[in-house]
Amino acid sequence: MKKYMSIMLVLLQLLLSACSNNTAGNEGKSGDSKNPAGTITVWGWDVAAATMKAAVKDFQKKYPDVKVKVEDFNSSDLYDKLTVGLAARGSGLPDVVLMEDERIPGYLHQFPEGFLKLNKLGYDKYKDSFNPAKVAAVQNKDGDFIAAPWDIGPAGVFYRVDYFEKANVDPNSIQTWDDYIEAGKKIKAATGAQLLPIDIPNYDGVFQMMMQQQGLSYFDKDGKITLGSKEAIRAMEVIKKLHDANLILNNKGWDGIVTATVNGSVATVPYGVWYAGSIMDQAPDLKGKWDVFYLPSFEKGGTRYANVGGSSLLIPSTSKNQSAAYAFVEFFTTDQASQLLGFEKYGLFPSLKETYSAPQFTANSEYFHNSPIFKKFADIVNQVPKINVNEHLAKASALTSNAQAAILLENKSVESGLKDAQKQLDNEVKK
Repeated sequence: MKKYMSIMLVLLQLLLSACSNNTAGNEGKSGDSKNPAGTITVWGWDVAAATMKAAVKDFQKKYPDVKVKVEDFNSSDLYDKLTVGLAARGSGLPDVVLMEDERIPGYLHQFPEGFLKLNKLGYDKYKDSFNPAKVAAVQNKDGDFIAAPWDIGPAGVFYRVDYFEKANVDPNSIQTWDDYIEAGKKIKAATGAQLLPIDIPNYDGVFQMMMQQQGLSYFDKDGKITLGSKEAIRAMEVIKKLHDANLILNNKGWDGIVTATVNGSVATVPYGVWYAGSIMDQAPDLKGKWDVFYLPSFEKGGTRYANVGGSSLLIPSTSKNQSAAYAFVEFFTTDQASQLLGFEKYGLFPSLKETYSAPQFTANSEYFHNSPIFKKFADIVNQVPKINVNEHLAKASALTSNAQAAILLENKSVESGLKDAQKQLDNEVKK
């Protein structure tokens, strides 16, 4: 009897073990690089998360054994959870996470081993599929792909066609920033509208665009601070001229920009291409009254191109299903149909260059004065200068905004204001 019971006990243990292993195999299997399987979690926010959810159906046609769970967070909550998870060595992290390009250097600096090097999995074969500036934004100092490019924001100047016509200003005549200022004076005299919105104490985005036109961020390619450079001084002097001519609407944050756009208190908005979606969504009654031209240059024939915003996909190195995570990242960022999903529905401008020949890009936009505005932006993607963005971007932007406020609102000289900002930033970097 005892022998019989012992045999039964052993058989029961084997059965339970088999069931346990079978369950783990069905739910946690990761397959291999050629045949990924299992479940992955992807973090994103807002329309980006919605786009990824919409792309899952086509992804699973190619990878039927991979289940994708897209979680939609407020972006600030996502970054908080990501930081906590990385600090806890991967606890609670997803398999794939969306990140704004400007934040990538900071996370790499704080967590140098926090994310997979995608070129080790083969992503470097797509290098020529994206513009050089975007590629530089997703690589580390050694040239490794830390992130896969998704959307970008080539910049231009959105303008009110009816205001320009009333002031008899031809947008094609605006080639330089001086031309822009002179046009602004005429438009204000004719319409009462100011030329552009800037949240003076808190937003230095126009300054950033002007710096990228000149091939710089707050740092040059060698990492040296540029706030005291001739390029920075030239950029801030233009902003001061705009302010002194009373052409800047000192708005309050994002809501202020949108309000100024909708109520007609500004004639232009220099911004990334993605702002087209906001204009169409927030001001449907202004259909046909908006169009776009390229950023003015500092001298005739100079560079008129910059980028505002953009995001990419990363794989935390603690992902337990790296094959499936990479399959999703590769598919989502290099599949033309998936890239066009976000563009068509939400106005997210894809990084993948092959999408630019699609009819959605070449067609005229009825809302934007029957102009092919998206083709205009697509045509300049490869001409956006590469810049060095590092982990000190947020601090540099805050200090530059402070300097801008002191220069415009407190009558501090341009050179003095930027020199002080350079010194402060240098002290912060050395800490």
